[in-house]
Amino acid sequence: MDSNVVVPELIDARVGPRGSLENLSQAEIKKLLDSGQGGLYELFRKCSLAVLNSGAPTDDAKEIFDRYHDFDIRIVRQAWGIKLEVHNAPGSAFVDGQMIRGIKEHLFAVLRDVVFIANEILASGRFDLGHSADTTNAVFHVLRNSRVLDYKARPNLVVCWGGHSIGNEEYKYSKRVGYEMGLRGLDVCTGCGPGAMKGPMKGATIGHAKQRIEHGRYIGITEPGIIAAEPPNPIVNQLVIMPDIEKRLEAFVRFAHGIVVFPGGAGTAEEILYLMGIVLDPANQEQPLPVILTGPRESAAYFEHIGRFIADTLGEPAAKRLSVIIDDPAEVGRRMVRGIEAVREFRRQRSDSYNFNWLLSIQPEFQRPFEVTHESMRALELHRGQPVHQLAANLRRAFSGIVTGNVKEHGIQAIERRGPYELAGDRGIMQPLDELLAAFVAQRRMKLPGSAYRPVYRLVA
Repeated sequence: MDSNVVVPELIDARVGPRGSLENLSQAEIKKLLDSGQGGLYELFRKCSLAVLNSGAPTDDAKEIFDRYHDFDIRIVRQAWGIKLEVHNAPGSAFVDGQMIRGIKEHLFAVLRDVVFIANEILASGRFDLGHSADTTNAVFHVLRNSRVLDYKARPNLVVCWGGHSIGNEEYKYSKRVGYEMGLRGLDVCTGCGPGAMKGPMKGATIGHAKQRIEHGRYIGITEPGIIAAEPPNPIVNQLVIMPDIEKRLEAFVRFAHGIVVFPGGAGTAEEILYLMGIVLDPANQEQPLPVILTGPRESAAYFEHIGRFIADTLGEPAAKRLSVIIDDPAEVGRRMVRGIEAVREFRRQRSDSYNFNWLLSIQPEFQRPFEVTHESMRALELHRGQPVHQLAANLRRAFSGIVTGNVKEHGIQAIERRGPYELAGDRGIMQPLDELLAAFVAQRRMKLPGSAYRPVYRLVA
């Protein structure tokens, strides 16, 4: 064996529940251990392995699953409840043979949400997920079951988006913004992974500590298709697994009192386009929702590229909806506090919930899961002859497909088999898209630092 090859330590262990789920029915256990069609085992195994692999220096889901191909997880029933038995688990999840407490909490959060979504959302017949109102209700029920809606105080939750593979200066800047928000009593919700999802949480912990805030919320919302590339960072103290990317995005915007966007890549562009499609909907014209794009001085070009792309594809009025603050974390914190106060007053006057924005209109095209295939990517309507929010929805799907090809296991495998996805549309849309994607590649925003990037897309005018 090559002496330079590092063989990861593997550990067998049995762990008890920590705060999320202590009892399961016989039927639930049977479904969780069923690897056949309709069973949940493979989904549960992959999400569990991703949680146990938190902190790994890779965003390649295939590499993670190949490295730990012998990993196994089983449910053991006992007189006082259940335990999980893991075999060949990553050693980094343990200290002196004991699983790290935070990772244990995340592991049982995975179990809780996988069981709840399968039984109460998908199989119960209570929700018609082809219907917009039922989809919103399903998102609400997943969040409520995870107890993240239990907070009873003034609105203070900031959703932070940004790349998992940002550079060191951008990461340090995201911590400074988190610190300024923490000093002002704001809590943080992110996609729960590394990079710009971890930095704001880390900064907020220091701000909260200085203000003697003992119960700060550091909420992570993810979904099964991306959790391996963005496993929960250790600061997350409430983890939620949503069924798919669309319900994850809806959870973010209905849950948020404000949104801060840090530099990122295709995934961050997807989130921005999702948000633009919603704020451009005439039904949401009166909705206050502070949105700030921010980064250090070195990231100014990134936001210039994003702003130019939005202006060229969705129009100048859309670009003006973006508020950009460069290299001023304290101003981000101050402006977010003012914006959240406007959100509180708006919801108070209309008797809407502080914890879940029921009044926000989200059209079905932003809720319907987009199955990424070579055929669906080629069929996307990327032209100007449609309402601007509909174009935003299709552009969002294009970036969702690029994220799938970059980091999701089934997308990586599809690209290996059939080559890059093709995107076709008007030249006035495709040229700005080509320029933006080329800028992401040049700025190394498509993969973790040190990883060579092979494009998973081909643009066809």
